[in-house]
Amino acid sequence: MSEYIIDEIRSELRDFKSRFEFKQVSGNDESLNRWIIVPDINRPGLELAGFYDHTEPKRVVILGIKEIAYINQMEASVQYERFEMITDGWTPAIIISSDLPCPPILLEVARNKNFPIFLSSQPTSQLMIDCISYLEEELSPIENVHGVLINAYGFGVLVTGESGMGKSEIALELIRKGHVLISDDRVDVKRAHNNLIGFAPPLLSGMLEIRGIGIMNVSRMFGAAAVMDQSNIDFVIYLEKWDNSKEYVRAGIEDSMDYRLLGLSVPQLIFPVKEGRNLAMLVESAVIDFSLKKRGFDSSKDFDKKVYDFIQAKNRAQE
Repeated sequence: MSEYIIDEIRSELRDFKSRFEFKQVSGNDESLNRWIIVPDINRPGLELAGFYDHTEPKRVVILGIKEIAYINQMEASVQYERFEMITDGWTPAIIISSDLPCPPILLEVARNKNFPIFLSSQPTSQLMIDCISYLEEELSPIENVHGVLINAYGFGVLVTGESGMGKSEIALELIRKGHVLISDDRVDVKRAHNNLIGFAPPLLSGMLEIRGIGIMNVSRMFGAAAVMDQSNIDFVIYLEKWDNSKEYVRAGIEDSMDYRLLGLSVPQLIFPVKEGRNLAMLVESAVIDFSLKKRGFDSSKDFDKKVYDFIQAKNRAQE
């Protein structure tokens, strides 16, 4: 039902530079055609000292105050040797933080190779955090899920199930009630910062398919506020055909099976589908109940405690 899109797990250096509005001091426009494939950065203290074992050459290099101070006391011949190594073909780019000037020999080596060097006004620690956060999100694996993603009451609700179960009709009713569509039919999901983030493929963005009607443009019908680009996936509802022989959750204290995706678990409810059930209203109620549980209000546990207290009181009365 779903598959990883491994070929897309890379980020173009051009987009990276544009995102942070770095000032480029070396390399022309062609130098920005490089790819970043490792969601991490390298502060090359050991490499500048001449130790290259276990170096990951595919990481973006950041030079901060300590590295520039060390470079300034190095002999020119040593600088040429070290800079040849850290500007190799695998390294995407070098960023110099804190409005520090680029060392002249590094600039010479980089320009001879058409190697990109960027300047940033941010302090090194903040620059590292921002770059890693951006790259983790950009380079996260993507998985496709057949379903509908709606943001209801601020929570991302992924509705899954076999075709023909009414997922898109539920989404339409929820949108009419003021909730927001992220994606219909196919949801692309990536993992970022231990969260699952769902979004629509570009071709399906803002569209909803209702059998018997066809493709609907949600933003034109309900306004721009009815559509979002992406949302965390906080809660999953799985739709299945009603089976009279199967036991479904009644009190809410029964064990439930979480939905697992990209190594993370998300709370899941199974909704049996049969005629007469207002599924959109049930989804709303399930999300409100989920919100209350996150705040420590669990109606199922309260009911379980009331039953236990009632039995205990009845036993004491019979003694």
